[in-house]
Amino acid sequence: MKINIYLSSQSLELCDDAGRVLGSYTVSTSEKGAGEISGSMQTPRGKHVIRAKIGEGCPENAVFRGRRPTGEIYTDELGARFPGKDWILTRILWLSGCELGYNRLGNCDTMRRYIYIHGTPESEPMGTPKSHGCIRMRNADLVALFAAVPVGTPVEIFE
Repeated sequence: MKINIYLSSQSLELCDDAGRVLGSYTVSTSEKGAGEISGSMQTPRGKHVIRAKIGEGCPENAVFRGRRPTGEIYTDELGARFPGKDWILTRILWLSGCELGYNRLGNCDTMRRYIYIHGTPESEPMGTPKSHGCIRMRNADLVALFAAVPVGTPVEIFE
């Protein structure tokens, strides 16, 4: 199993070990483009793995803060109270870089940057870079992906 994320097409593919595409999803990555430096709010490129899966059993639209469910369920009314917030909903696939000095350790460490594949409100556009660095997915798509991949699944992010 492997996940490929393409920044240019704002898409994510789940592939089997032979490279066959099992699922294809539209995503939204950073509105500031690609980059690995801490604080850049850009989506890091290169080879990663899923280091942790968070949120199993939580309902769709469960709100996460600090990788923990808050007990809240996202609604449009809640969103209106916090305009511009990059909501982390439903599930989290926490990424860790695999390339020393590029996306692992030092000032470019993907995991220390808290880069996730996560759910987002249905009102947020997909196929357009709009996130604050993470990879956003539709909640139903994320639930399916989350169920299909174990911790340790390779993730490669391409320009």
